[in-house]
Amino acid sequence: QVQLVESGGGLVQAGDSLRLSCAASGRTFSSYTMAWFRQAPGKEREFVAAISGGGGRTSYRDSVKGRFTISRDNAKNTVYLQMNSLKPGDTGVYYCAANSIWGAVRRSEYDYWGQGTQVTVSS
Repeated sequence: QVQLVESGGGLVQAGDSLRLSCAASGRTFSSYTMAWFRQAPGKEREFVAAISGGGGRTSYRDSVKGRFTISRDNAKNTVYLQMNSLKPGDTGVYYCAANSIWGAVRRSEYDYWGQGTQVTVSS
């Protein structure tokens, strides 16, 4: 069982930066692929980025490549999402998720979820 708690969201202007954090419980954090999803009002939850258990592999949706960076600190059981050059289209609730496989991009493929943190980017 893994419990996830996100933090770091807020209201920013276009072009600003934010760093989201997700703290995980449990002693097997390094065995999980960790991911960030987001959900805008009225839209489906979508994959944003993922990082493998050891941190050696990452993947991103095309629209955030070059702007967002996912990282993790296994000693602190925490995964991060550094978001730069934010755009209004990045607005949404950002969720942290975990699963035991690599390569998953669908919501249904993730076993554990946090409660989400709101990110709002004004133009």
